[in-house]
Amino acid sequence: MTSASFHPATGPARRTVVAAAGAASLGAVLAACGGSDDDASGDTGTAPSGSPSQEAGGGGSGGGENAGAGAALAATADIPEGGGKVFPDQKVVVTQPAAGDFKAFSATCTHQGCAVKSVADGVINCPCHNSSFSITDGSVQGGPAPKPLPAVQITVSGDSIRLAG
Repeated sequence: MTSASFHPATGPARRTVVAAAGAASLGAVLAACGGSDDDASGDTGTAPSGSPSQEAGGGGSGGGENAGAGAALAATADIPEGGGKVFPDQKVVVTQPAAGDFKAFSATCTHQGCAVKSVADGVINCPCHNSSFSITDGSVQGGPAPKPLPAVQITVSGDSIRLAG
C-alpha cells in the first residue's frame, strides 16, 4: 500500500482569500455610495425673493465639516422659493421653503453618508438609496435615512447668504 505524503500548500489559506474578497466587495459598495460631484447644482429654477435680514437654519451644527464659514454662499435670488440649492464644496444645502425664509442643512445623507444632489418638489434628494428630506426642517420624508439632516447655521444679510461661523 502506498501512501501519498501530505504537503501543505504554500499559498494563502482559503479563509484569507475569502475574507479578502469580502473586504474588496465591501470597499466597492461603499465607494459606490460616494456619488460624484459632476452635478454640483441642485437648484430647481429661479424665483424672485424678498431679502429680509435674518438668521436661519437654527439649532443644529454642521460639526465642523462645513468649510468656508463666514464666506458668501449665494445671493438670495439664487435660491428658488419652494426649492433650494446644494453646495457640494461646503457640504451644505440651502433652501427657501417660503418667500424670504432661508434654511440650511448638512448635505451629507444620514443613511450612509452620501452627498445629497438635488432639491425638487419641496424635498432634498439623496441619489444613493433614494432618501428624501423636507426643505423646511430637514426631516426624513422617505427612504432608508434614519435621522433628519442636521441644521447648519447661516446668516442672511441684504441679498447675501453666508455660513455663520
